[in-house]
Amino acid sequence: MWAYETSFYQIYPLGFCGAPFENDGKLEHRILKVLDFIPHLKKLSVGAVLFNPVFESDTHGYNTRDYKKIDCRLGTNEDFKKVCDALHEAGIKVVLDGVFNHAGRGFFGFKEVLEKKWDSPYKDWFNISFDGNSCYNDGLWYEGWEGNYDLVKLNLQNPEVTHYLLESAKFWVDEFGIDGLRLDVAYCLDPEFIRRLRSESSSWKEDFFLMGEMIGGDYNRIMGDDLCHSATNYECYKGMYSSFNSMNMFEIVHSLLRQFGPENWTLYRGKHLLSFVDNHDVSRIASVLNNENHLKLIYALMFGMPGIPTIYYGSEWGEKADKSQGDPALRPCFDKPKWTELTDYIARLCKGRNGSKALSYGDFKSLLLTNRQCIFEREAEDDRVIVVINADENQFHADFNARAGKATDMITGAEIDFGGGLDIPGYTAYLLQI
Repeated sequence: MWAYETSFYQIYPLGFCGAPFENDGKLEHRILKVLDFIPHLKKLSVGAVLFNPVFESDTHGYNTRDYKKIDCRLGTNEDFKKVCDALHEAGIKVVLDGVFNHAGRGFFGFKEVLEKKWDSPYKDWFNISFDGNSCYNDGLWYEGWEGNYDLVKLNLQNPEVTHYLLESAKFWVDEFGIDGLRLDVAYCLDPEFIRRLRSESSSWKEDFFLMGEMIGGDYNRIMGDDLCHSATNYECYKGMYSSFNSMNMFEIVHSLLRQFGPENWTLYRGKHLLSFVDNHDVSRIASVLNNENHLKLIYALMFGMPGIPTIYYGSEWGEKADKSQGDPALRPCFDKPKWTELTDYIARLCKGRNGSKALSYGDFKSLLLTNRQCIFEREAEDDRVIVVINADENQFHADFNARAGKATDMITGAEIDFGGGLDIPGYTAYLLQI
């Protein structure tokens, strides 16, 4: 599967393109801005772009109005096809956000229910009671997602609904040539719907990638041979920044051993979760870490551990934003990409991982662990990488149980001999390819 062998770049298009929050109905060709970022993406060496919602919606993209039309604030279907074609020409895959759990109040089917009530053929597309009322005084009650009534819960038990959603997803493959889907709030979706989507999408396009959003719980509930290929690894997201901020690397290594360790009882050994240090729903990692010297190290850790590493647009040059400032602060518009020392570091991580079987498929084995240092091994077939993290400001001498020898640091290209142990400078990470 191509997705296991590369890194992702996440874009929240409405923010990225500077679109107004409310859908004003005015057509603007803003999505073409992505074309200007393609040289930046190629220089980064990312292999896929994950676009959060791009279809016509009421406000933020997740309250969909029309599943077959690009949001007018972003442009036209023809505009987005140009973007997808240009990305594909650059060797970059395209993954879209599939919002299948709920739609917006402006969704055509729900608007007809509000107008025709019992006489609407779409009344069974939603969970509705005509004996109640809504907070919008609609004269009927309906289920909203987690109490958010701008997000109208779709009835996935209705074959007409699932047929419409699958037909829409196939339309995206046929129209834009997309290579995969992120399933929004996958933990709310009926697993049978996911199974059907996996089965049908595999026939639409070879190696079509499905990734589901999971906040907590057992990711195997939505991930498996007949379900999603991947799930968002929120456990390790928290474990990574918390380990650096508390100077307790035991936390993240505990999670990695629990998920991917050598024992038979580990939860996700051999599977490929989506790794991230931030995204469109959480504070930027540069605003989360207490020590800015840990910023490069947390990216090295993410690229070294099992999973599919993901970069959120702007964070590769150290952009800051806190969740307390509201979602618009997390989803800004940038005039053009920046290239900093951090960007250069992340680009080298991307390039190194692209050719590594060990980092794409290797097992996880902990070699050394202290509060401020961790060393672990990834090995697959004839490829072996030792990941070294020293989060302390001081040099650390590491003696660890590994086959001694010479290695090349995938980040700097330097040759390193760890035959008699390893002296690791302060605030340093290595990805040592044997």
